[in-house]
Amino acid sequence: MTNLHRYDIDAVRAQFPALKAGSAHFDGPGGTQVPQPVIDAMVDALSDPLCNRGASTAGERNAEAIVTQARQALADFLGADPGGIVVGRSSTQLAYDFSRTLAKTWRPGDEVVVTRLDHECNVMPWVQAAADAGVTVRWADFDPETGELTPDHIREVLSERTRLVAVTAASNLIGTRPDIPEISRLVHRTGALFYVDAAQYSSHASIDFDGFGADFLTCSAYKFLGPHLGVLAARPELLRSLKPDKLLASTDTVPERFELGILPYGVLSGARATIDFWAGLGPLREGSRRERLVSALTAVEAYEDALRLRVEQGLAGLEGVTVHSRASSRTPTLLLTIDGHHPQDVYRYLAGRGVDTGAGTFYSVDASHRLGLGDQGGVRVGLAPYSSEEDVDRLLEGIADCLHLRSRSTRRFAGSPVNAS
Repeated sequence: MTNLHRYDIDAVRAQFPALKAGSAHFDGPGGTQVPQPVIDAMVDALSDPLCNRGASTAGERNAEAIVTQARQALADFLGADPGGIVVGRSSTQLAYDFSRTLAKTWRPGDEVVVTRLDHECNVMPWVQAAADAGVTVRWADFDPETGELTPDHIREVLSERTRLVAVTAASNLIGTRPDIPEISRLVHRTGALFYVDAAQYSSHASIDFDGFGADFLTCSAYKFLGPHLGVLAARPELLRSLKPDKLLASTDTVPERFELGILPYGVLSGARATIDFWAGLGPLREGSRRERLVSALTAVEAYEDALRLRVEQGLAGLEGVTVHSRASSRTPTLLLTIDGHHPQDVYRYLAGRGVDTGAGTFYSVDASHRLGLGDQGGVRVGLAPYSSEEDVDRLLEGIADCLHLRSRSTRRFAGSPVNAS
């Protein structure tokens, strides 16, 4: 447990006001809690004069500075060019926008590849755009026994007609981290574009856009301690080659031509503050923000991996618990089922003890079915940078107590959030 003690978890937790409510949060895969500096930055931005971007008035200058600083911060976080950072409402919205734009370049007989491991936000936009364009969809499978999605799974469905491949960098259901750089090499040999959903990866490990070999990479700030905001990274020259639908009077500059309407300045200030918060979490106190971010995310990854082992070791000692997160490389997101208990029963029982998890398929319906869990899915437990050993102990105690309940109800609760993201 050495790694647990290199990371000052008490200092980290003290910066999250939501933790004062007392819950042990394992619901991070659906959205993380927000630190005070991010909240303060949003309040400060909205307290100052604001207007459309420009250089004449104080409001214009403030708006311009907010957008420029946020774009640079997000580029540092992703290891990307700020000229290729597109801001949107969510990863889902960005996927729909870009699927429609890219579909203009597809022709009947072309093919797009999606996977059965992915969240629907990186599946349905492509499937629906392909249907509209008369393009074939090919599905890459994964191994339900190991949870692995390998380059071979992708290779099996590639052809000279492939135009785009969409793959998750980390499963939101079972945490699997496919070998994105190797998949990128396979995809680009066919001449296809590679679209990577890094929403679940972004809060657990450092992203290197160039190292990943992605053409497009998306994530959502609310998954990595920030406000609700979608972000897409791409090469500026690739963006310049694409023509999205937009208002005639709006700018044709990249990346702004993909950002429809006025940007949310308060949210962007929060996103910039989120990146600065991350940069302060690691042992490196000097150097560029990018260098400090890599240091911080490396430290967080080690901390969370050690804590994940503590969870897994505790669950291994509980009879009747099955953990479905088994890939050799994975985020600290665990999907589990308990014999004789519906996932919604377990989720609600733990919530009553102040242990916040989630239950369902989480918009990864295909993955849940491939795991043999059908539409009911499982209980999802996700660690975050603010998770503690005490939180883990509360989780394990709650599951152990749940196992000893006499009631073995398998009924579904009316209105249960089966597909919470």
